[in-house]
Amino acid sequence: MNMSSADSKNSSPIGLVVNPRSGTDVRRAIAAAGSVTVADKVNIVRRVVLGACEAGANRFIVQGDPHRIIERATETIRGVELDWVKDPLTYSEQDTVNAVRYMHDQGCMVVVVLGGDGTNRVAALAWPDIPVIPVSTGTNNAFPIFVEATVAGAAAGHLALDQVSIDEIAQRSKVVRLEVCDQNGISEEPDLALIDAVAVRDRYVGSLELFDPETLSLAVLTQADPSSVGFAGVGGLIEEISSSEDAGLLIRFISPSKSDRVVRGPTAPGHYADLGLAETKKIGLGEEIILEGPVLLAFDGERKRRLVDGAKAIIRVQRDGPRVIDVAKVMRWAAQNKTYITEDPKS
Repeated sequence: MNMSSADSKNSSPIGLVVNPRSGTDVRRAIAAAGSVTVADKVNIVRRVVLGACEAGANRFIVQGDPHRIIERATETIRGVELDWVKDPLTYSEQDTVNAVRYMHDQGCMVVVVLGGDGTNRVAALAWPDIPVIPVSTGTNNAFPIFVEATVAGAAAGHLALDQVSIDEIAQRSKVVRLEVCDQNGISEEPDLALIDAVAVRDRYVGSLELFDPETLSLAVLTQADPSSVGFAGVGGLIEEISSSEDAGLLIRFISPSKSDRVVRGPTAPGHYADLGLAETKKIGLGEEIILEGPVLLAFDGERKRRLVDGAKAIIRVQRDGPRVIDVAKVMRWAAQNKTYITEDPKS
């Protein structure tokens, strides 16, 4: 498909979030997860951009990073327009928050996120119903999809040109939402997880080490898939719950040495552990789970927040998260409409 100047001018910008740290954390040394190098990410970005350009969209909102991933990916592609996020880098999750908010304000019809569950979680915090194509490059990858980056870019291009209705090709995802009150009953900042919120009796916020079965207390999952790893995979070995099903899964843990019901599951790539089960049950959308401190809360595999003694969290699974683009549906539309077919003018 040839991109015309009219197509370019009429398209909305495509947001492109690239987490330079995804796929590189310490869990790769402890477990057996593969690494995603900077060169890999440069190549993925290049394919996304080329696919979008073939669809007729060449405007992107992007953010710098220490490895110059965007620059390296696009330096030899002609006609690409890059709008750089102006906020200075903090080298923290705030960079993703700033970028996604800017993309929202600039009218992006779609955002392509290169990262894992954690990166997409931060994007959802910044833009709750973000229209997203989540391309897998992280450690926890239950939320991102495994799709060829060229095709992901092409689908993003068709959306940027407003050729397909997002209501027809996207579904609101489930999320775990948490309302938190401190020990005095005063509301604190709410939080969310895309796949799993896990309570552990652990010391360290921010730890990326594997979870110790002896410290696990509770998990609330939006989906449980026996073909996944992490808590979504563990849950799937207990009771399968799809991303389209209006339900979640509650698991209460106990020390495996004290439990008469134990699941052996893949808590990380290449790493299995015995987890003692005190209770497992399906929960409906909006059903309240009360959790009291002291515990540490982990969201999508990363320890993030501490509930002190006397503090409380109300946890619910709700379907009001990101709008995840069905890339296959977009490309089927393109095929049905002969978007990539040029008739021979001589015929």
